Amino acid sequence: MLILMRSGATPEQIEAACQAVRDLGLTPHPIPGAMRTAIGITGNRGALEPSLFTRLDGVADAVPVSQPYKLVSREVKPEDTIIEVGPARLGGGSLCVMAGPCSVETRDQVLTTAAYVKAGGATMLRGGAFKPRTSPYEFQGLREEGLELLAEAREATGLPIITEVKDTESLALVARYADVLQVGARNMQNFSLLERLGDLDKPVMLKRGLASTVKEWLMAAEYIVSRGNRRVILCERGIRTFETATRNTLDLGIVPLLRAQTHLPIVVDPSHGTGYAAGVTPMARAAVATGVDGIMIEVHPDPCKALSDGPQALTFAMFDALMVDVRAIAAVMKQRV
Repeated sequence: MLILMRSGATPEQIEAACQAVRDLGLTPHPIPGAMRTAIGITGNRGALEPSLFTRLDGVADAVPVSQPYKLVSREVKPEDTIIEVGPARLGGGSLCVMAGPCSVETRDQVLTTAAYVKAGGATMLRGGAFKPRTSPYEFQGLREEGLELLAEAREATGLPIITEVKDTESLALVARYADVLQVGARNMQNFSLLERLGDLDKPVMLKRGLASTVKEWLMAAEYIVSRGNRRVILCERGIRTFETATRNTLDLGIVPLLRAQTHLPIVVDPSHGTGYAAGVTPMARAAVATGVDGIMIEVHPDPCKALSDGPQALTFAMFDALMVDVRAIAAVMKQRV
């Protein structure tokens, strides 16, 4: 159920409607809009009678929400959500470029890369300090030392940092350093972690699971938003299909679908989506042409020596060439880079 307040509804009338929801043992979620406030309702197991709310002062209407993901749905919030993180902006006509190494390896590596991608036009620095890997014998990240190096790079460049959080145990530590918390594909349905992220006042980028449907992905986002954290970003990073020639199958066809179904910002990761450097720039071009709010690009000073994901990392020269193309296509899409 969605309660639509009148455009001139007072704060007292909005609170009275919220209290009416609480009196039913349900949870109200006020959602300010450009023209009026809406109040989403969660916790009900069946249909609610609209007259429970339409009789209240300041209420214009009460309508059912057809999607199971209520708070992230466009039915509840028609306007796009815009998330600002320092100088970076996701949504509202901006294209955020998140760039940097897959893993933080050394101080020189991360500081050099941060300075280069900042000069090339990136607006956010990506880098992994905790690296959940398929094999327990592969490089697992520098952990807190890596977070400290990312913080130093932020201080030097002014770029906000996005880094992955892999479990509830390390969440508090990562949250002390990161500007945006990234949930990796394997954790998309780690519901304990999602609930904890929902309790934080910090943006979260939720990557699509390896074989997750759009509905499952949006329901995972609902876990975070339903706990009060509305600053959620969706990231398409490719899904697992029968194809083995590429690392994943980058599903750009869902971008228009997501636009119609959710107000959350959308990011595409062509690095993980392809798994090979030559494929990253063409798919980044295609992603920008769909009108996404951001792209995530892996960049390394020497990809041949990278401790993780070297084959898909761009060299500095390749990143420069990508940015030339991205700016040209973003201009056609009337986006600012």
